[in-house]
Amino acid sequence: MKVSVKELSCSIQGTKIIQDINLEIKSGEFIGLVGPNGSGKSTLLKNLYRTLQPDSGQVHVDCKNLYQMSHKETAKNLAVVSQETSAVFDFTVTEIVHMGRHPHKKMFAPDTAEDIHIVESALDKVGLLALAKRSFMSLSGGEKQRVLIARALAQQANIIILDEPTNHLDIHYQLQIMEIVKQLGITVLAAIHDLNIASIYCDSLCIIHDGKVAVTGTPEEVLTPSIINQYFDVFADVTLHPVIGRPVITYIPGMLVSLNSVS
Repeated sequence: MKVSVKELSCSIQGTKIIQDINLEIKSGEFIGLVGPNGSGKSTLLKNLYRTLQPDSGQVHVDCKNLYQMSHKETAKNLAVVSQETSAVFDFTVTEIVHMGRHPHKKMFAPDTAEDIHIVESALDKVGLLALAKRSFMSLSGGEKQRVLIARALAQQANIIILDEPTNHLDIHYQLQIMEIVKQLGITVLAAIHDLNIASIYCDSLCIIHDGKVAVTGTPEEVLTPSIINQYFDVFADVTLHPVIGRPVITYIPGMLVSLNSVS
């Protein structure tokens, strides 16, 4: 499914956070949103998964107006993994993941054999099948994040939105989760903090800066030393990896840059 964002603007408590955002995501494309903290990435995503209401603009999913779709129809098409892992009530890991099946079921309908298989498969993919009966609240931050990703997988949506999906994970699970999402072959929009991970897995990148789209393009086009310095205020050396052929970024402390320029 393709996603089209047109002239989207949103304010929070009277302050404009994002302004005139235009973004086209092709069906099956993996787009990475990158940018400094506070640039508006999460606000943009929250407008797409409807926890915030835009001031103006439109979002279309396969030519359907997102804001005219029922919440159930939205949930059938769009799954979300956000940064927040809090829960009002305590549930088991299995119960949390089963929530991903709700958009496909009538109210109070029992779980089918297919539902159970889908949930177990999702837990297996994120390496948590052994913790299926554990309390969600008893898990570490990284384990909670993997449960939420399993819930999104169980939802079987055509679009997945990820807001810093690897935020609490060690490097093994960071790579594992990104591999899982990449192999789904569905449309993905992800806010990603780590530029090297964004480079490896994303088809295209979009830099959000001061609430606006600043730069879009392939990782090779976007992740250049000059662009990284301009929008992230750091010095970097960028090379193409000899095996994967994607940009690899090495950050250089400003003090070393200054010393080399003097010498």
